[in-house]
Amino acid sequence: MRLSPILALAALGLACAPVSSAFALPGALPADRGATTIVLAAEALLDLNSATKKELSALPGIGDVRSDAIIKGRPYKGKDELVQKGIVPDSVYQQIKDKIIAKQK
Repeated sequence: MRLSPILALAALGLACAPVSSAFALPGALPADRGATTIVLAAEALLDLNSATKKELSALPGIGDVRSDAIIKGRPYKGKDELVQKGIVPDSVYQQIKDKIIAKQK
């Protein structure tokens, strides 16, 4: 039995098709791992409006005094309000801006 060229190409296409996640090998990375990484990164940000004093104090340039001031200045609409309200200098803000977020309720 001889396959037509179209059937042969179709069979080749099926043989080279990506494996669905239902049949993926254990330990294999999901196809959408980029989206998962973005979600995890966003979850790792420290929320200025709900973080504890201990969590805030762990940020670079933020100690007990500044963490108390951050808590006292709540709520924040944006993380840049730390500088606008004079709670932290711009030099400290530059160190922490990628580690914080001001979530709205």
